Amino acid sequence: MSKKPNLAVVGATGVVGNTVLKVLEEREFPFDNLYVMASAKSAGKTISFKGKDYIIEELTEHSFDIPIDIALFSAGGETSKKYAPLAAAKGVIVVDNSSAWRMDPDVPLVVPEVNPDDVWRNKGIIANPNCSTIQAMLPIKPLHDKYRIKRIVFSTYQAVSGTGVKGIEDLKQGLAGNDLLIAYPHPIAGNCLPHIDSFLENGYTKEEMKMVNETKKILGDESIRITATAVRVPVFDSHSESINLEFEKPFELDEVRSLLSSFKGCTVADDPENNVYPLARQAAGKDDVFIGRIRRDYSVDSGLNLWVVSDNIRKGAATNAVQIAELLIK
Repeated sequence: MSKKPNLAVVGATGVVGNTVLKVLEEREFPFDNLYVMASAKSAGKTISFKGKDYIIEELTEHSFDIPIDIALFSAGGETSKKYAPLAAAKGVIVVDNSSAWRMDPDVPLVVPEVNPDDVWRNKGIIANPNCSTIQAMLPIKPLHDKYRIKRIVFSTYQAVSGTGVKGIEDLKQGLAGNDLLIAYPHPIAGNCLPHIDSFLENGYTKEEMKMVNETKKILGDESIRITATAVRVPVFDSHSESINLEFEKPFELDEVRSLLSSFKGCTVADDPENNVYPLARQAAGKDDVFIGRIRRDYSVDSGLNLWVVSDNIRKGAATNAVQIAELLIK
């Protein structure tokens, strides 16, 4: 784009939408005009951005009749299914944070540090991957390029902010002794729930299958064998993941650490003798993916264990979307 884009943030009042605006401001994203959109119940309210108040507009079928270049959607799958094609038909490039378009073969699924060139295959819609997939891709990409991954075992420990305001409220109230069941089928305080999204016929949840399918699509490699177990834990912010990798080629741990340390967006925190390893509280509010507990898996040839932590609302959603928009304007 040769000029500063006209930018829309759709779902601006939600947890991710609010963070999108925060990240846009922090990264000094250039724009000409900004439009903030949400549902009818938020229309007419104001939202502050860079010292200026913007009136929230109701998202309608005519919202994109005005000239808009890029729209960052964080309004849920059903909204995206309805409005993203309408926007794309008007020449808008939609960066969508829902699961609606991720596995569409005509829609690129992008983590900017991993597959940036895929943005140019867009036909008006670019999908932001699932939060747990995004953070896993950063350490996996350089290791796959170097050693070729045969198999991945994901075990995730996911924060309640991934469920939005309702999940946060369930945990807040639960910690105060009032077990709400707004977001989850069981109390989250003092619990680990092996249940994120709905269960499928194969016994996996949708969240688990997202990690399986999105990983293959982003890496462009259907041959990798992948399994996943996704667990909701009583943590407000940042997802933690145990990632077990089996490679085709042998590796040295020092080289692994070097590859991860030098990969953009990764920070290695790996000194267990001094109790240094990635923690959810330390990752919260940051954009990097933190990696530690780097060690061999001696149960297989060329096996590796990693502990990977990242802020699921920032790099896992808002920051990744803004980074995609930055690729579009370069």
